[in-house]
Amino acid sequence: MFRVVLTVSKAALDRERLALDSCMQEMDDAYPMGPLIPCSYLPEEFIECSTPELAPPSHNDTAEAGYCTRFGGQRAEDMEWTWVACRALPCIECRGRRHFFKRVPCIKYTGHHFLSTLLYSVFLGVVAVDRFCLGYSAIAVGKLMTLGGLGVWWIIDIFLLVTGNLTPADDSNWEPYY
Repeated sequence: MFRVVLTVSKAALDRERLALDSCMQEMDDAYPMGPLIPCSYLPEEFIECSTPELAPPSHNDTAEAGYCTRFGGQRAEDMEWTWVACRALPCIECRGRRHFFKRVPCIKYTGHHFLSTLLYSVFLGVVAVDRFCLGYSAIAVGKLMTLGGLGVWWIIDIFLLVTGNLTPADDSNWEPYY
């Protein structure tokens, strides 16, 4: 009985491996009006890409693929871009090479939400919860000891948040809402 179960499970694994191998084949559709699109045109939910990394201090530029000299920026003109290695997910049919390079912005997200931070600032800004949340511990302690700078720091922080001048201390971007 044990041998039968082992044989059946081995056969199932072989079928799964064969199906995965057939999914990973590169497809060349010579008919350009066909249903297959180039793998590099697939949306983000159908590809897997490596994440950009911070370049070591010895690098002075981002000419090397996958590295960024800095992360973030508030406007598109301020963003830095790099090339990362991507691949189409298994069993997604597309035309051409399944491994390719894609140009991505140097952005990192660390879980900071703008709306949450704004609400912290409005309701708990007097006790510096907003500054602690963003990672500005030293300023937060000063704000806490003076109870929001007697209300002045509290109002200034709300203004700085709304105008985009107060961002997370680790140079990450706000988490997108979608």
